[in-house]
Amino acid sequence: MVTIYDIAKRAGVSPATVSRVLNGYPDVSLKTRAKVQKITQELGYQPSAMARGLATKRSMTIGAFVKVGPDDGLRHPVFQEVLTAFQHVVGEKGYDVLFFSQNGPALQREGYEAVARYRNVDGLLVLGMPRTDPGVIALSTCGIPCMSIDLDLIGPRAGYVTSDNVGGAIQAVEFLVQHGHRAIAFIGDKFATKPGHDRLIGFQRAVQEFRLPFRPDWVLDGDFTEIGGYQAVSRLLEMSELPTAIFCASDLMAIGAMRAIRDRGLRVGEDISVIGFDDIRPASMVTPGLTTIRQRSEELGRRAAQALLRMIEEPTALPSVITVATELVVRETVRPVVPRG
Repeated sequence: MVTIYDIAKRAGVSPATVSRVLNGYPDVSLKTRAKVQKITQELGYQPSAMARGLATKRSMTIGAFVKVGPDDGLRHPVFQEVLTAFQHVVGEKGYDVLFFSQNGPALQREGYEAVARYRNVDGLLVLGMPRTDPGVIALSTCGIPCMSIDLDLIGPRAGYVTSDNVGGAIQAVEFLVQHGHRAIAFIGDKFATKPGHDRLIGFQRAVQEFRLPFRPDWVLDGDFTEIGGYQAVSRLLEMSELPTAIFCASDLMAIGAMRAIRDRGLRVGEDISVIGFDDIRPASMVTPGLTTIRQRSEELGRRAAQALLRMIEEPTALPSVITVATELVVRETVRPVVPRG
């Protein structure tokens, strides 16, 4: 097994100098740094997490609080992409990710911060958690470096990354308006999440901007799930007056909405247009293909990881608030309005 002593001997420097290069200390000349790094690669040196942790006084572990549920957490297509990108970035720096069980007795009894401190994590990732949970809110002031995704935690050592949910929602409505739609329904969640809240805000702003009629009875809760979208649109289709288009605040709800429209004997696109949000993989596989607003899930994960590592490794680094742009993806579920009756 290659050690730092082997590298030091080959480079003609002290083991302490090798250690300082490997741990990123700035007080090493560029020439010496380059030489040590070259020899490290040639010898295939792999530092152990334990050794690096002792040197840096870190556990080399990042704790993750991720919402759990039938369609959440590791099962959710967006969360999968976010977490994969996040783990890739922190893994390259030698960090492991520890997922906390939200059903465990310790968390239920002691709370989020206590569990994180017991595990001695260097930083925290919070994903998909409700904005109203007091324990989650308290993480913003606990002092442990923390980055949340699509949750506006902000504090001395806490920041967040989010998609442009408001702008994306406005873009969705604008696209519908361009196809002649003025009677537009909205399917969202219970508004306990930042994406659900912001996409509703974007929908409402777009309704005002394009001078569309606003129907409170056409704003329904689909809970960000496929079955929730199906049930919400099934209720919508029982009304005496129907919209010509439906904007669903997630693709899972949009896919459920499409099934509800078909079960009613109507045609998706021809009779009622549907637009989603997320651009999960099934959006391009359903028939007809789902027009949607793409959020860059992998970019969310990468940016969150980079910002969190900066706070962990630079104690004076300020927390980041990052907004990632969205993109319209046109497929077949939005068609021009056909006059009824």
